[in-house]
Amino acid sequence: MLRVGLTGGIGSGKSTVSSLFKLKGIQVVDADAIARSIVEPGQPAYQEIVSHFGAEVLREDGQLDRQALRQRVFSDSAQLKKLNQMTHPRVREEMLRQVASAKSDYVILDIPLLIENNLQELVDRVLVVDLPEAVQLARVSARDQTSQEQVKQIILAQIPREQRLQAADDIIDNSGNLDALKKRVEDLHIMYRSLSENT
Repeated sequence: MLRVGLTGGIGSGKSTVSSLFKLKGIQVVDADAIARSIVEPGQPAYQEIVSHFGAEVLREDGQLDRQALRQRVFSDSAQLKKLNQMTHPRVREEMLRQVASAKSDYVILDIPLLIENNLQELVDRVLVVDLPEAVQLARVSARDQTSQEQVKQIILAQIPREQRLQAADDIIDNSGNLDALKKRVEDLHIMYRSLSENT
C-alpha cells in the first residue's frame, strides 16, 4: 500500500488537506492525535514527562498543560530533545500499527515534523502543504490567539521552508481559496490511487 507523508509548517492547512483526503475515503494516520493520546494520564509517556518536568506542566484537572510544556521546551533544545525521546518512539509504534491495519486505497500519514525528525523512511512519498510565511503568521496568530512573536519562534524551531520544499515529492500551494485546494487534492488523489495500484 502506498504511504504518503503529509507535512507542512504550522498553519499551512494540513488539517484541511487531511480532511479532504478523509472525505475521499482515505485513512489518515494523525501523528498529533497519537501524540496527544500517548500523554493522557495513566499512559507511560505521561508518567515520564511528569517525573522529568514536574507538576508545573500539569493543569488542575491532571491533564498535561501543553502550552506550559511547549514554553519550557521551545527555548531549551536539550529539554526538547528529552521530551522527544519520551514521546517519538511511542508515536512511531502506534502510527505503524495504524498503517498496517489501514483498508483504503492508500494511506496518508499526517506528520507535522516528518522532515525535522527524519521520518521519510516511513513513507513512499512526501506531500508538503506550503504557503508564504506572512500568510502563515497571520493565520496562526488569529487561530491560536498567539502573538506573532511566539508564532515566529515556532516557525524558527521548524526547518526552513526551502528545506521542506526540497524534500517534497508533491506540493500543495495553499495560498489560494478552498476550491483551488479541493482541485489539487482531487488531482493528487487520482495520482496516488494509480501509484498504489502499481506499488
